[in-house]
Amino acid sequence: MYKVKEAFYTLQGEGAQAGRAAVFCRFSKCNLWTGREKDRAAAVCNFCDTDFVGTDGQNGGVFETAEALADHILGLWPDAPGAPYVVCTGGEPLLQLDEPLIEAFHKVGFEVGVETNGTLPAPAGIDWLCVSPKADAPVVIEACDELKLVYPQPEAMPERFVHFNARHLFLSPMASPSAPDGSTDPIKQSNTRKATDYCLANPRWRLTLQMHKIIGID
Repeated sequence: MYKVKEAFYTLQGEGAQAGRAAVFCRFSKCNLWTGREKDRAAAVCNFCDTDFVGTDGQNGGVFETAEALADHILGLWPDAPGAPYVVCTGGEPLLQLDEPLIEAFHKVGFEVGVETNGTLPAPAGIDWLCVSPKADAPVVIEACDELKLVYPQPEAMPERFVHFNARHLFLSPMASPSAPDGSTDPIKQSNTRKATDYCLANPRWRLTLQMHKIIGID
C-alpha cells in the first residue's frame, strides 16, 4: 500500500534537473517532522514548507499496489514526445518507495528520480538520486547523483560533506516557512546572498534557486 499526498505534472525547479518536465509524486509522512505545526519547534527539520500530511491533495490517494500507482502517475504524463520522468518526493519518499514500485514505474516507461533526506537506505533501480540532509540527522546513503543542502544549517554545513560521494553539489537558500513567495521573503533574500558568497569562495558548490516559485508554478 502506498499513501500519496499529491501528484502533479510540472517542471523540476531545482538542481541539476531544473527545467525538466516531470510528474511529482509526493508521498505522505516524514521521519524528521510530523508535518503538524504543533510539532515544528521540536522537529529535526523545523524549517520545512511542504504539506505532506494525509492523502487529500491534488491527485492524491491510497494505492493498494505498485502497478496501480504507476498507472496513476502515467495518466498525468502528456501524450507527447519526451522521456517520461517521475520525481518521488515527500515528506520522506523512502519510507514507502520500494523496488516493486520502481520496477512498476520502469515498466510504464518512467525514469525514476528521488529526493530524500538520506536517513534511510535507497532501494535498487533509482535513476537519479538527490540527497538533501537535514540538521544533524545521520545520512546513511553513501553516494548519490546530487547533494543539495538547504543553506545555512548550523549542523549541516557544506564542510560536513566535503568527502561525500556526489556528482553534483548544490546550495539552496533557506526560506522562511511562513513566506512561500521567495521574492518577498527577507530571510531567503539574506540566505541567497550568503549562499552566493559561499559558492563564489568554494566553486565546487553551485547555487540552485527554486525556479518553480520564481516563475509561479507548482
